[in-house]
Amino acid sequence: MAGNMSSYLFRGILMNLRFAQFLKKFSSFESRIEKLSDIINYGRLVSINGLVVEVVGLRMPIGSECFIERIIDGKNLNIHAEVIGFSGKKTILLSFEEIDGVFPGARVFSKLGNDANSIIKKMPLSIKLLGRVLNGRGQPLDQLPKIDHKYYTIIKNYNINPLNRTPITEILDTGIRAINGLLTIGRGQKIGIFSSSGIGKSILLGMMARYTKADVIVIALIGERGREVKDFIENILGVEGLSRSVVIAAPADVSPLLKIQAASYAANIAEYFYKKNKHVLLIMDSLTRYAMAQREISLSLGELPVSKGYPSSIFSKIPNLVERTGVYNKNKGSITSFYTVLTEGEDEQDPVSHLARSILDGHIILSRYYADLGHYPAIDIESSISRVMPNIINSTQNHQALYFKKLVASYQRNRELINIGAYITGTDLVLDHAIKIWPKLEKFLQQEISEKSDYSFSCQELNKIFL
Repeated sequence: MAGNMSSYLFRGILMNLRFAQFLKKFSSFESRIEKLSDIINYGRLVSINGLVVEVVGLRMPIGSECFIERIIDGKNLNIHAEVIGFSGKKTILLSFEEIDGVFPGARVFSKLGNDANSIIKKMPLSIKLLGRVLNGRGQPLDQLPKIDHKYYTIIKNYNINPLNRTPITEILDTGIRAINGLLTIGRGQKIGIFSSSGIGKSILLGMMARYTKADVIVIALIGERGREVKDFIENILGVEGLSRSVVIAAPADVSPLLKIQAASYAANIAEYFYKKNKHVLLIMDSLTRYAMAQREISLSLGELPVSKGYPSSIFSKIPNLVERTGVYNKNKGSITSFYTVLTEGEDEQDPVSHLARSILDGHIILSRYYADLGHYPAIDIESSISRVMPNIINSTQNHQALYFKKLVASYQRNRELINIGAYITGTDLVLDHAIKIWPKLEKFLQQEISEKSDYSFSCQELNKIFL
């Protein structure tokens, strides 16, 4: 009898222990359930074409983030993707990364919260971004801690009423003599830098980032070589330049969707600081790579090319991006933007180059001829123009700048005659003057990367040429 009682007692204790363990596991499982989103939508992958993924059974709005199931070596390494369109009952996604290891019929899921705002993109927007290098999704590339989630904000893009725009009246000091004196830029102006590869574009951008009088500088490096990104940050921008800058980098090896998001995110950051009454300088290198990323996505979705392989949608995407900068309220700050445009082969029919010229407030042309001569910055003054310059400078500087251009144009057109001694002095008074003061003109146009020339000093140097 005593043995039976002991056996019952032992069983009771064992059952209590098992029940306690069950409650502990159940409590842990319950807490994990509570942490899950309110809704989990699942679909199945049915087709992959490059980075474009087709899914059935997933009903999600365009722009929402999804995850593609991938298991490698027993580890769950889900791939981030975004909904970009629909085709019948299929949902079309674009992956942010390579899709190696994905198997047929893999689950594609999205986690939603209990309100509509949960599907709207949130990105970090804060003063904490200064001095940071991030990718197009706001994730750090500089080995520093992630931005705290409390600084994440819903991203919304608004169309600006053109009547709310304020006229540009204030001069922006870029610290570059040729630009300050001959191509004066106004705060809130949109400028294109047209350049082919290897003629000093990055150095010019670095000088602007270092010397321009702006409160905040936002630099978007879109589609550039990874080596150039690091070189630009460490050797051209420098520690001092980075301290007041936010760098958004999407190198050439990332997905086209991430390049597009990086460009848009950089504009969002510029808008954030503008609303904080800051004068912002936005530098985007390059607008051409942004257009190429848009082209890749559009062609993947079946849109027909209409000009040099570019689909018709590119002619609305670029203006939508560019028109987000400027001056909207004279009592607040400003967003002055510089967009680089690649002009390989100097093809005048390139649709991106042609479109950029038409919608920007001016353009700075970099010349390979000057770069080959060791003339830096290699700005072709004859072909460059600032459309707001006559409205923000005095008449004296305007006349001097126009005459300076006239002298340079006259000398360049007759350079061969001058070099072989075929030009007869007295034939052209303007050319005679250009030949006489040509060393002064060349000296004014050239500037070392370590040399800063503010606006007032640039005007003084311009005035000295004609004394």
